[in-house]
Amino acid sequence: MRNRFITYRGLVILGLLTVGIPGLPSTVAAQTSSQAKAAQATVPGATVLGITLPGTTTVLAGTGALPTGSTGALEASAITGTVPSLVSADSLHATVISLPDEVSSEASLGSLGLSVAGNTISADFIMARALAVTGAGGSGSSEIERLSINGVRVPVTGDPNQTIPIVGGAVILNEQQTGAAGAVVNALHVMVTGVADVVIASATAAIP
Repeated sequence: MRNRFITYRGLVILGLLTVGIPGLPSTVAAQTSSQAKAAQATVPGATVLGITLPGTTTVLAGTGALPTGSTGALEASAITGTVPSLVSADSLHATVISLPDEVSSEASLGSLGLSVAGNTISADFIMARALAVTGAGGSGSSEIERLSINGVRVPVTGDPNQTIPIVGGAVILNEQQTGAAGAVVNALHVMVTGVADVVIASATAAIP
């Protein structure tokens, strides 16, 4: 157990080199509820005769939303999880605990594999944590162990929003939005334009 939450160890697959992309817009949403997801993959719909069909979003081990002002706990876990042709993982876990003056959220997974548009990423363990405390605002952190992108080991700085370009898009490590309303942390966020948007280990905590 780490910081009051169960964590697991494992692996991921996806990407390229470690260089920043200035001005890349954040895709982290505002905190209107607290929740955690081990993984989420969104694939846009195909365009047929000029009409774009609806895309699909798949969540693996998601707690669902705990509304602001609620107290209680939500938990989700799975021994294994897959999004066919895109993501596979094991030891998926997500949890949210809400007290009268504090909300904690955590998501983690192991043995994850992700392959998109010719990019691959691997890591032994991925986890995100978010904390929101009344009067103190939100904070967050993430952990990524032994990250490799397209077979090349990538040093993880631990800084928020470390950005790594890949073919067709980017990978953001420790993606964060924190403030008076709470915190959102995505440990690893992969974006390939027109192909897929994948978030690994996402934790959201909103001020109670």
